[in-house]
Amino acid sequence: MTNTTEIELNEFREDVSSWFSENKPPDPGFLLPETFMEVSTDSQFEFLRDWQRKVYEAGYLGMAWPEEYGGRGMPQVFQDIATQEMASQRLPFMPNTIGLNWAGPLILKMGREEDKQKYIKNILSAEDMWCQGFSEPEAGSDLGNSQCRAVRDGDDYVINGSKIWTSLGTYAKYMILLARTSTGGANKYAGLSYFLAPMHVEGIDPKPIQKLTGEYGFCQTYFDNARIPADCLMGSEGEGWNIAMITLTFERGATGGQAGGIASMELNINDVVELSRRAMRNGKPAIEDPHIRNQLVQLITESRGNQLMAARARIPALATDWPAAVPMSGKLRGSELKRRMCQLAVSLQGANGARFVSEKAIDGGRWQRSYFNSFSGTIGGGTSEIQHNIVGERVLGLPKS
Repeated sequence: MTNTTEIELNEFREDVSSWFSENKPPDPGFLLPETFMEVSTDSQFEFLRDWQRKVYEAGYLGMAWPEEYGGRGMPQVFQDIATQEMASQRLPFMPNTIGLNWAGPLILKMGREEDKQKYIKNILSAEDMWCQGFSEPEAGSDLGNSQCRAVRDGDDYVINGSKIWTSLGTYAKYMILLARTSTGGANKYAGLSYFLAPMHVEGIDPKPIQKLTGEYGFCQTYFDNARIPADCLMGSEGEGWNIAMITLTFERGATGGQAGGIASMELNINDVVELSRRAMRNGKPAIEDPHIRNQLVQLITESRGNQLMAARARIPALATDWPAAVPMSGKLRGSELKRRMCQLAVSLQGANGARFVSEKAIDGGRWQRSYFNSFSGTIGGGTSEIQHNIVGERVLGLPKS
């Protein structure tokens, strides 16, 4: 479709809005996770996977991905509208977040034809779930210091080591895996390679990790002489670091090409404002407190600014001084805003803020849970400290020292 008119877009928005209104899944009767990082039970997983499949089969996911791989080959604006409607109607998120937003775009950009044919459609339909094997327990934020080893043995690679924070590790069929195929000499990055690794292999054992919220979305994944086919290698040996950096541009939203669909069911700034009308301060609604109003206005302004950042980046006059600032800072801005927003929401509750998920807690403890979970976003994809360094060095040109 070319030369799309405003009338066509408005008609499409009405159609997609109507479909989501009529097909919104009923309350499952159990607590749904906020993001893919909190999926803890089979019931949650099956509910969310069925929902993603239904949205895909209706044609509202992967709309801009090529038709020959299971997409619809439509202009990106249609997917943007569908995603906006999912968010505005507060619908469940798409659980295959890593596949839709990181692995899929990477495979479309850099994968072989057989990779695209093999993986892309099943990513969209949620038939094949994906997880990420980058971080390691001993490496912290130093991704280049990864020590998980991959040794070539005939038609296989033999993997040994472990990865940490592999969200959905117990449900995933594939992992985007960064492993060391050589020491790399003086350059530690040169010895890393990138694999599209199967998870259902003898010797791969994901162990769930309980979070502070009581949920089990994270895993530590152990590799004990696990054999994966050699054709799982993406690119060539030693190219893993460069491919991982490209993956992170998708993860952080600095590069487009994602399949669409919302990735979370997070509370937003409008929810905080509504809470401030119910919370009491000195016998009056908290929203009447000038100090609280000032904090709300700052958060509203920041939230609205983040929403408009993508449009701003497309206007040359507004992006001439630091053209990379908007895409490179997106993950940092979004994760830190959520943390501060949830922190204010908890503080509005006074002593009740100490209660967690229970019938006695305000809103069932959703805000406390969201506040605890918000720290995942400030760590995953590169900590906020790392993100500040990236913006300082790669956008502002500041020296590393």
